[in-house]
Amino acid sequence: MKRFRSHKKGFTFLEIMFVVVIIGILMGIAVPQFTGKAKKARIMSTKANMNTIGTALSQYEMNVGAFPSSEQGLAALVKCPSDVPEEDWDSAYLKEIPKDAWKEDFIYKFPGEHNQEYDLYSKGPDRQEDTEDDIKNWKEEEDAL
Repeated sequence: MKRFRSHKKGFTFLEIMFVVVIIGILMGIAVPQFTGKAKKARIMSTKANMNTIGTALSQYEMNVGAFPSSEQGLAALVKCPSDVPEEDWDSAYLKEIPKDAWKEDFIYKFPGEHNQEYDLYSKGPDRQEDTEDDIKNWKEEEDAL
């Protein structure tokens, strides 16, 4: 008895579906890994910008004798406030005020409510103030334990 072989080349529907399922499983594993890394990278970038601002604030405080008031804000690091003598101010401590990774302004308060010096924080990924994802320059009491 002769066997007839088909000379058609290609994949069966079942083979194609098998490959699609495998790709789906791999995407289900890979995509959450990448999104988690992106969020961590944004948080790290925001913390780095906060450190840059903190360094500039320290330089300002050494030259002027005090940190900028809440009213003067972080703008005092870029342009001399009207109530600060030019000879004390030195020069611009920053070329521009950095924003957090979500393109929002940092919140600065002096005197600080949580730190002896100043409070500096970002609203974080949800862009809402006073939520648990805020990125702050202080530790909460439960975090310190």
